[in-house]
Amino acid sequence: MSSRCPEFRVDGLAIAVSIAIATATALPAAAAQRTLRVCAEPDNLPLSNAQEAGFENRIARIVAQELGAELVYEWQPQRRGFVRKTIGADVCDVWMGVPAGFERLLTTRPYYRSRYVFLNRADATDPLRSFADPRLATLRIGIQLIGNDLAATPPALALARAGATANIVGYNVYGEGSAAERISADLAAGRLDAALVWGPQAGYFTDHLAVALAIAPAIAPRGFELPFDFAIAIGVRKGDVDLHRDLDAALARRAADIDAVLDGYHVPRVAETTSTAAVTVPSRP
Repeated sequence: MSSRCPEFRVDGLAIAVSIAIATATALPAAAAQRTLRVCAEPDNLPLSNAQEAGFENRIARIVAQELGAELVYEWQPQRRGFVRKTIGADVCDVWMGVPAGFERLLTTRPYYRSRYVFLNRADATDPLRSFADPRLATLRIGIQLIGNDLAATPPALALARAGATANIVGYNVYGEGSAAERISADLAAGRLDAALVWGPQAGYFTDHLAVALAIAPAIAPRGFELPFDFAIAIGVRKGDVDLHRDLDAALARRAADIDAVLDGYHVPRVAETTSTAAVTVPSRP
């Protein structure tokens, strides 16, 4: 019996050590959950905000779930140099809602295409719907300005070319809320007669104010060289082909869910790439 006891203790120790090694090896693997690091603007409804109430937040959540990843945000304003300061500085891996083919990033398949729209009060007796409208020179028309240098959007340039410069009111990216939100509020309050706004933003505010607003597709004047509609995708750093591939597959698999989110936020979509494409305005939920 005495000869067996040392032998049993040695075997038991070997078994215990084996179990401990196996457990220690398994723990890091179980804890190593994938993370999707997304940069987004903290105050830019309906696209995104710090409360994750924007439609880009909802779509990012869908994609993260499909990838089995934890969604982590880095809140950054999308200003000049945003790629260099965010993905370039390795504070995030993804920007939602960038134009497909954006040269600074590797972009996924588009998950929607939209266009600029005319925005009017729903109770307007003669809403603005064309760049050929003879009232352009007298109407107070709100427009979005892009970036730190206050560049104009394509429809704002079309307005200027049509001679509507005297009463144009520009809204820059700085201020409380998005430019689209401030434009919509001023239109509802009667401080503007009409506006030209990026459709995904304008659609949301049609029924989020005390006064209902209405949108109509902005069709570029004949011969105008700049596009009014854009395909929207997810951007990742160039060379991150594995993440790009996974995001592409996730967008394809969850396309119906993403469309439902866009419908819920009244995002108008363009089915064609031509300047005369019809806009499909989703019904209200």
